[in-house]
Amino acid sequence: MAPTPARRGAAPDERPPSLGSVQAVVFDTDGVITDSATVHAAAWKEAFDACLRDFPPADPAARRPFDPGEDYRRHVDGKSRLDGAEAFLVSRGLRLPAGDPGDEPGTSTVAAVAARKEQLFTAMLREHGVDAYPGTVRLLDVLNGQGLPCAAVSASRHAPELLSGAGVLDRFEALVDGTEAARLRLPGKPHPALFLEAARRLGTGPADTAVIEDALAGVEAGRRGGFGLVIGVDRTAEPTGAADLLEHGAHLVVRDLAELLSGPAVPRTGPPGG
Repeated sequence: MAPTPARRGAAPDERPPSLGSVQAVVFDTDGVITDSATVHAAAWKEAFDACLRDFPPADPAARRPFDPGEDYRRHVDGKSRLDGAEAFLVSRGLRLPAGDPGDEPGTSTVAAVAARKEQLFTAMLREHGVDAYPGTVRLLDVLNGQGLPCAAVSASRHAPELLSGAGVLDRFEALVDGTEAARLRLPGKPHPALFLEAARRLGTGPADTAVIEDALAGVEAGRRGGFGLVIGVDRTAEPTGAADLLEHGAHLVVRDLAELLSGPAVPRTGPPGG
């Protein structure tokens, strides 16, 4: 593996751990393995914008449409549907009733907004499908060839369909998705439960396992779980994208996972003291 850069504030010869130092790798799905994060964001935008129209916040500035870049990244990405829906609505000063899991898609409750997003996402996914990022596939091929076990995690119940449709499901020895999280009653990110369960299924402890994430909640979960290496993937055009991932706990940040194979990662390094 290519060498990784030294952490900010570290001694010149001190470097964060590399993939060569771990015994297993856990990949987030949306935005890391597949390009489905953009589809999730588009579905959320339609659901949230309808809610903002039906229940305009008291503050005029909070009535602006959902931003599928910044709002998605800060409030929704990596979280369960209900947690993401509530987080965004609260950020705009809206405190809708929680509702019930069986609520019809709509705007009257948090559950209804989440159900509408699910309805929209399913339709978009069936119509367009998603692809795996070529750089991620290249890294998976190398890791599989080296016999390093890999797992995929996702807060979404669609992960098996996404990975299968993208042709990469067979590259993972374990998958912990939204269905499994509900069955096992695992708390969502930034709690590390999803990653810890994936590492358990691979037979490794967190200190010997790497987590690769694009979501702020996800990198925070990796650090909270004591994982030996947390790699952030910044696919945004936001000027603070890499810095935010580092602030939330990434040891290092890359734009594409192929960077881990072709040379030193971009010079974006982790917070002082690890």
